Amino acid sequence: MPQEETKTSVITIGLDRGDTNFDYSMEELNNLVLANNMDSIETITQKLDRPDPATYFGKGKIELLGQTVQDLGVDTVIANDELSPSQIRNIEKNINARIIDRTGLILEIFANRAQSKEAKLQVELAKLKYQLPRLHTSASQRLDQQTGTSAGGGFTNRGSGESQLELNRRTLQNKIDHVKGELKEAQKANDTKRKQRDKNDIPTVALVGYTNAGKSTVMNGMIQKFGMHEEKQVMVKDMLFATLDTSVRQLTLPDQKKFLLSDTVGFVSQLPHNLVEAFKSTLAEAANADLLIQVVDYSDPDYKLMMQTTEETLKEIGVTNIPMIIAFNKADKLDNQPYPTREGNDLIMSALNSESLDDLTAMIKDEIFDNYQVVKLLIPFDKGNIVAYLNDNTHVISTDYTDAGTLIEAEVTNVDADRFIDYQVSE
Repeated sequence: MPQEETKTSVITIGLDRGDTNFDYSMEELNNLVLANNMDSIETITQKLDRPDPATYFGKGKIELLGQTVQDLGVDTVIANDELSPSQIRNIEKNINARIIDRTGLILEIFANRAQSKEAKLQVELAKLKYQLPRLHTSASQRLDQQTGTSAGGGFTNRGSGESQLELNRRTLQNKIDHVKGELKEAQKANDTKRKQRDKNDIPTVALVGYTNAGKSTVMNGMIQKFGMHEEKQVMVKDMLFATLDTSVRQLTLPDQKKFLLSDTVGFVSQLPHNLVEAFKSTLAEAANADLLIQVVDYSDPDYKLMMQTTEETLKEIGVTNIPMIIAFNKADKLDNQPYPTREGNDLIMSALNSESLDDLTAMIKDEIFDNYQVVKLLIPFDKGNIVAYLNDNTHVISTDYTDAGTLIEAEVTNVDADRFIDYQVSE
């Protein structure tokens, strides 16, 4: 049995500015800490109208934080807000420990989880953009190690009077430009794949929602029911941001209707803007979808806030005016909650329940297969390839053999109806 990886002990801190969602945001921060293989052993908060511009917390609270760091022997503190470069420097000086803000923490998680080349480049770009305004002279050695430059080599390349800080900024900007170029190439390849799928005239459905709401479990349930290869299931883990890469699978229903189902990266409140920007191409699966399924963890008491986060993030990446089904998932975790229960475009369900997935499939069909019509086609015997196509790709209602050929009644797309218009017969 593999040994469990030891978690790094940290202290979490947050500023309570009277926001009714403060407790929820601190709970979410602690979940993000766990997702980064850390363990919050102490939480310190302060009520203030606004952060101290120099040290985030007030003077007395910073002293308490420094003492707590010393008493507990931790070397990392995680803040619930994005901090300015000067706040990070001043806090670290006062508490003698590393400080990571919420944005930095999410970037660390994404950097550890990215698998595909595109996801890795997207995270790298967001990290570099985050680091650029936070450069300061004491970070010179660290940057030199990261970029592979030596102090001696650095001086050789400097312009007249260029400081180490300016050199580091220029080096970082060059890296940003380089990663942008690589990312553009990776995105071209994905755009080509997406355009090829669009040509096939197969409708697309995208799973969206808060991280850890159960999107991957929904996808795996659908793959198990309607996918061709069970080994193509996606990874599921009870953890924030378990998957970052968008997965796309083609599903074929019993009546031969086909659609593409994609599982997108999950959202979280205060998702760093640079990260949203970087992942726009990954989230293009959602932007180009014919239908969105917002998966919600119905068992979480804060599910309404999670829905708000999802809707705000979708708006930020330009995903608007796309029909949406709300799948209130994990109903099996609630006492006395009947499921599946459907009301309009809302479905209370469990992704682990076959009947729930059947109801979800019925709702998907209602939304994306309105471009079908029932036709009667008389196919000459020497056109067996058309009969084979219809049997493999459409819902054949009836087949009769006449002297003139094979008479087939089938439910077909408008595209196929036009394609085989020469063989259509009227009632």
